Amino acid sequence: MTAKKQDGRTQEVKVTLKTIAESLGLTPGTVSAALNNSAAARSISERTKQRIFQAAKELNYRPNYFARSLRLKRTYTIGVIAEEIGDAYGATVISGVEEYLRKKNYFFLTVIHRHDPQLLQAYSQLLLERGVEGFITTDTSLKEKPPLPTAAVAGHERVEGVTNITLNHKLAARLALTHLAELGHEEIAFLKGHRASSDSASRWSSICEIAAELGIRIRPELTVQIDTTESSPDLGYPYARQLLARRQPFTALFAYNDVSAIGAILAFREARLRVPEDISVVGFDDIPGAAYANPALTTVRQPLHRMGEIAAQCVIEQIEGIAEYVPEIAIDPEFVLRASSGPAPSLFNRNKLNSLDHQAQE
Repeated sequence: MTAKKQDGRTQEVKVTLKTIAESLGLTPGTVSAALNNSAAARSISERTKQRIFQAAKELNYRPNYFARSLRLKRTYTIGVIAEEIGDAYGATVISGVEEYLRKKNYFFLTVIHRHDPQLLQAYSQLLLERGVEGFITTDTSLKEKPPLPTAAVAGHERVEGVTNITLNHKLAARLALTHLAELGHEEIAFLKGHRASSDSASRWSSICEIAAELGIRIRPELTVQIDTTESSPDLGYPYARQLLARRQPFTALFAYNDVSAIGAILAFREARLRVPEDISVVGFDDIPGAAYANPALTTVRQPLHRMGEIAAQCVIEQIEGIAEYVPEIAIDPEFVLRASSGPAPSLFNRNKLNSLDHQAQE
């Protein structure tokens, strides 16, 4: 809101609760109750609430969160604990968290632990000292009951007081492996996730279980364990080269995630193997770049942004007493068919693979 001075210049006029109240013929207390959604707001009619919200928007009202915190003795701040923030997975989850918290007028503080238990402990204590009212974690294995309402995206450990936002990994494995089996693939290679990754154990267990149901053999010589937490395509590139170096033919690869799948595709192309004509590749997550890979990546989609929103909603509803604690919220995946998967070759060219093997070892 602006006003003109006598010299013709304009200056910003601060819009307060009193300003809104006077414009509507209401008391500042009524306006405050509606905008803060306090207990007193229950006695305010929906029509009056909408008038208040509209006036606040038109007058460009900006609440004084510091004064609000002192008055209500709350910080309206959530602690977000992540393994990594620069990778597509963590960034997409946190984007969902941020969007929901912003709508509810909450702040959040983020810390990154990189699977270091000492950092995790120190940062958790630091967030508590900053007065956060709840925690949201992503790809973080909690071992003890937290002192505040907590939701974990990709946590998987059953910890009292923690709501796990989990993907149905059995359905995910079934979608991917059924797709490859229907295309005629029998020799399937696998990239297993890093042991420290919260999703790794449950995802691999589900893959093994569903593979057994479908009659798909998981061969040790076609399975490679990723031992780095790299968030670039290097997560898959050297491990795909390891597979090629073993000189064990395969017609498809089911990668731990999209980033490792994209790195694997590069390794295959360097070895003059075509995707999907020679080797089909299936990823996991459906990160934003998956559709723009070359070729576009077939993958299992986790609704990561939505999972972040659900985690934020869960924590806020517990803080505000709207909902009770639940130990788990399960989310179903979707299968996204793109260009990186196709029918298995009728006869896999073993000689081609073997002749190119020395390139994978260089």
